[in-house]
Amino acid sequence: MILIIDDDITILTSLRILLTRAGYEVRTVGSPAEAIDVVRHTAPEAILMDMNFTRATSGEEGLTLLRQVRIFRPDVPVILMTAWGSIDLAVAGMRLGAFDFITKPWDNRRLLERVKTAVELSEKSEDPEKPENFEGIIGTDPALREVLRLVDRVAATDASVLITGESGTGKELIAEAIHRRSRRASAPFVKVNLGGMPASLFESEMFGHKKGAFTGAVADRTGRFEAADGGTIFLDEIGELDLSSQVKMLRVLQEQRFEPLGSSRTRKVDVRVVCATNADLPAMVAAHTFREDLFYRINLVTLRLPPLRERRGDIGPLARHFAARFTASQGIRETVEITPDAVDYLATLPFPGNIRELKNLVERTILLSSSGRLDAEAFRSAAGAQADKHPEHPDSTLQGVERERIVAALAAARGNISQAASALGISRPALYRRIEKYKIEL
Repeated sequence: MILIIDDDITILTSLRILLTRAGYEVRTVGSPAEAIDVVRHTAPEAILMDMNFTRATSGEEGLTLLRQVRIFRPDVPVILMTAWGSIDLAVAGMRLGAFDFITKPWDNRRLLERVKTAVELSEKSEDPEKPENFEGIIGTDPALREVLRLVDRVAATDASVLITGESGTGKELIAEAIHRRSRRASAPFVKVNLGGMPASLFESEMFGHKKGAFTGAVADRTGRFEAADGGTIFLDEIGELDLSSQVKMLRVLQEQRFEPLGSSRTRKVDVRVVCATNADLPAMVAAHTFREDLFYRINLVTLRLPPLRERRGDIGPLARHFAARFTASQGIRETVEITPDAVDYLATLPFPGNIRELKNLVERTILLSSSGRLDAEAFRSAAGAQADKHPEHPDSTLQGVERERIVAALAAARGNISQAASALGISRPALYRRIEKYKIEL
């Protein structure tokens, strides 16, 4: 049953007709008091709720009702209905736990999609099956398995997903897993690295352009959103977007419409959006460097990937997996053995570059070693003397160890940021952020 809460009889009637025709059982109420009476005794599949009642326009009635609904039915998804002029109010509702918001006047197709997604996700939350068959994702750590269970739940829906975690934790693999397990699996999966995209090229890259739209536009170009139509678009490093590009991104995510540069014709697309970042987006919102409305648009569901130092039991299986894959790709016939003492040694390293850094270290050790048996000394030699200074468990001095390894990598690369980032197994933007964080002089 879908519960609709609004004091406008016209809106109640319109939504009842729309949702009933879509096959939903619908119940409508016209006041917060009636709504609370319903949720006390019934668990709706989803709730559509206005933000203002009687003659109030501040939205406080809506926020109060949302808090009360969350007390009685914390697992029921609530979709807020708001006018464009009160987007800030909708964002405040998202902070309080609302699932999504739609703007009035609404698009019927988009509204039905949001309701369908909310209902599907609500149904999935009742199914705690053990996640299985995640190709390329290695590990049994409880924190990782919980992420995979969430992937199972959200993949079948069209909910936008924000994947957070440090550089090198496998965010792209999780995004691919969401796509493979979704109803869009046979459609395109388009990856976009926003961190490496100049602001001047943003519109052309994302929305495409017509021939002659600007100097150098010698032919029509299909943008990334159009290329992903019917499938999934993966927006990596979304925290790197500048504010002007964030405004343009928000519009296409909200309306799934855009105009290519040089064209007056609006294009409509059907894409599922998965974003990833290693930045602290809430802190960026507080600092006004990332739009709050965009933040709440992209993170209907947030998946946090744990860093490798929080799942040390997975280091051995990961190292052996990377060794087997590397020897196969390089045509090395000998089987490489990684000894238990080597795994113990690897478990003491801080791995600021996480899984990517572990992979690079395993491959470097295989190339530098003349033996098919890799022990702790082989890895210690490949890791370098800098890592050997801290053989004890590093959690208590992790920042100090990370800073020293970055300084050493920069020195070895003679200040070349790209080479140092590659050696550390992290991206250039991630290395720049760490240089600024630790106040390292170049």
